[in-house]
Amino acid sequence: MSTTHTDRLRALLEPLAAQAGLDLEDVKVTRAGSRRQVQIDVDTDGGVDMDAIAEFSRVVGEALDESDLMGDEAYLLEVGSPGAERPLTLPRHWQRAEGRLAKIHLVDGGEIVARVLTADEDGALVEVQPVKGRGRPKERRLEYTEVARARVQVEFNRKDDELLDQAADFEEGDEGAE
Repeated sequence: MSTTHTDRLRALLEPLAAQAGLDLEDVKVTRAGSRRQVQIDVDTDGGVDMDAIAEFSRVVGEALDESDLMGDEAYLLEVGSPGAERPLTLPRHWQRAEGRLAKIHLVDGGEIVARVLTADEDGALVEVQPVKGRGRPKERRLEYTEVARARVQVEFNRKDDELLDQAADFEEGDEGAE
């Protein structure tokens, strides 16, 4: 059975990520001029901080230098997180996206924009946003088998209910301070 270079890298990196308390999300090797570029994405349920990324990068660099996976050729190592618009490909990705808006392409060819309310091992309960702001959002249970691909969407003007409630409490408390 033959394995690809990326498969061999994953086999080396998976235990290192688990030991660091991280999930290995993606590994890519591309050409960057005369060098190869190794891009690794890691994550955790609570998000990954820069200190964890820096430490994991150090560990990975040592492991790659000790192994023969990169050969004698120079390489550039980049370790980061999946980013704000991460793809939702595994149940844990959906669980980490709870409360976030996602663009979901369905297997049947449809496309919806929905907020992930809850997610489990088989699917997610989402709140489908009305088209062009018409109507009310509707809850829908999506099984992962219905999803061709999905990606978290960045929201620039989301009005978070909790923040609005806190602002109202602050304003009420301010009135007596004059």
